[in-house]
Amino acid sequence: MNPTVFYDGGCPICRREIDHYRKLDSGNRVNWCDIHAEPAAVEGSGVSFEDAMTRLHVIDRQGELRSGAMAFTVIWDELPGWRWLAKLVRALRLIGPMEWGYGLWLRRRERKRCRVGNELR
Repeated sequence: MNPTVFYDGGCPICRREIDHYRKLDSGNRVNWCDIHAEPAAVEGSGVSFEDAMTRLHVIDRQGELRSGAMAFTVIWDELPGWRWLAKLVRALRLIGPMEWGYGLWLRRRERKRCRVGNELR
């Protein structure tokens, strides 16, 4: 089972980052679900629409729901040129510091999202 990424396609920051990853996914190893466009896509995933809109969530190859920094490592595992980073982050146990940085990024994202007029559904 390919990983499934739930992302907010209505957020310009998120969309730009996911578009970058999608271009690298030439082998179609990831299912990319824009939940802004298809809110029902998260049904049965174990995450609510509201939570999925505020934080990156991924269902990995084993069917486990991952979020935040761990979700990024799942994505990186699938992308050529990025696998080394996922392995490095895990080997050096950097998930905690990454999660802290992701929290800061989420606050910036929400301010930017509100400024451009994209409200949560």
